Amino acid sequence: MADIGYTMMTEQAGPRDLVDHVVGAERAGFDFSVISDHYFPWLGSQGHSPYAWSVLGAAAQATTRIPLMTFVTCPTTRYHPAVVAQKAATVQLLAQGRFRLGLGSGERLNEHVVGGGWPSAHERLEMLEEAARIIRDLLAGGQVNHHGSHFDVVDARVWDLPSQPVPLGIAVSGEESCALAGRIADLVIATEPKQELLEAFDRHGGGGKPRIGQLPVCYDTDRDAAVARAHDQFRWSLGGWRVNAELPGPPSFAQATEHVRPQDVADAIPCGDDLDTFVEAVRPFAEAGFTEIALVQIGGAHQQPFIDWAEKTLLPALREL
Repeated sequence: MADIGYTMMTEQAGPRDLVDHVVGAERAGFDFSVISDHYFPWLGSQGHSPYAWSVLGAAAQATTRIPLMTFVTCPTTRYHPAVVAQKAATVQLLAQGRFRLGLGSGERLNEHVVGGGWPSAHERLEMLEEAARIIRDLLAGGQVNHHGSHFDVVDARVWDLPSQPVPLGIAVSGEESCALAGRIADLVIATEPKQELLEAFDRHGGGGKPRIGQLPVCYDTDRDAAVARAHDQFRWSLGGWRVNAELPGPPSFAQATEHVRPQDVADAIPCGDDLDTFVEAVRPFAEAGFTEIALVQIGGAHQQPFIDWAEKTLLPALREL
């Protein structure tokens, strides 16, 4: 059975709450955790977007067992890859080997804030590959100089390096990103249970490496309340990544999803407290070959009831898959 993870969704909770939530997830027996790295929430109703790397530092100190991971950081625009390498090394030291660095090509939503325009999808992947190689070189130790198509690094060195390497993951959505992940990543990340993504990853060198998926859920003993909350805060997820990577801010996502109905969201996201519904939503990831599946409980104020239910009911059932 795949490992089951917990998502610190920075778009829907403040920094202290996020740390409390992952402490609760560790206590409940989740196998790993991931954190989103955003500058904006998708929709204004989510209401938050603290700095993920500060939360990771606090989470590393507040927990002892649960692995931590960015899901995902864009190392090309808002952050320079040399800075991402330093951050990853520091969190790995704080977490004593429990950290993995998930990387992606980003969304305009978060990256436009530093100016400079928004590159095409193909150029973003080129930038991601160059950035990932810089990060690997810096995490390997020594002094790095790099003058590439997109980045310059001059006499850089990460002084505080962990003894445990930082595993590097790449988020994928199609053949080109799968090829990139297969070439340079230690693990692959996806948000859809598409077996063809994993097969493409394998074709390009990913065979035998971990593969991590993510699934939004909305637990509540009142199913109608769960559906309403999922519609209010997560209807953006129905747009698909070709759309979601291009929109510039929460008002754009609100306008783009104004005709999405609550029933549309309920058809895509398990809502309520019916155990079989949640298990069947996870099953496609397991059957596609994902080795780890991170759950996103929708609603920042509704984490602890979900964590309690997961500990007693959901996690034991998922481990029977």
